[in-house]
Amino acid sequence: MKALPLSLALAAAIGTGAAGAANPQVVFETTAGDIRIELFQDDAPVTVENFLGYVDDGFYRGTIFHRVIPDFVIQGGGFTAGLERKPTREPIVNEADNGRLNERGTLSMARTRDPDSTTSQFFVNLSDNAFLDHGERDFGYAVFARVIDGMAVVDRIAAGETGRRNGMADVPVDPVVVEAARRVDGD
Repeated sequence: MKALPLSLALAAAIGTGAAGAANPQVVFETTAGDIRIELFQDDAPVTVENFLGYVDDGFYRGTIFHRVIPDFVIQGGGFTAGLERKPTREPIVNEADNGRLNERGTLSMARTRDPDSTTSQFFVNLSDNAFLDHGERDFGYAVFARVIDGMAVVDRIAAGETGRRNGMADVPVDPVVVEAARRVDGD
């Protein structure tokens, strides 16, 4: 059997999918600037599918970051600028046991005390929040993405003044509105 030239062998290896497919990416266009995220499709498949369903449906358009706590999180994905809760689909299973950590710049799904109550709301970790990880204090919060561009925008949102509105605490005085959320190709 003849030996294949090295270049042909490398081309064959690349052509067979030796390198994995790129993770999906989403850009949030907000009134504070753009935030680009990479989704961890292999580690949180149910969560990513759920999140992309909301993105593809245009659900996030017109929502705000309604909970902003410096050095902790900015949370969005569930309320309009008038603090009206948007109707969601049924909750999904919590994938917090996927090995991903709630580190600065990662996104996790928000939930109630019920571990499997995740719908549309998410948060961006402003610090390493190990107490939100699986098993630290409870089942944890499912990390499903990370900011790959726009962390300065996230920090700007976190630095804004907050107050109480409609019975909710930590609401930005000047609403940060999601004007669009859309899938983009990885560069």
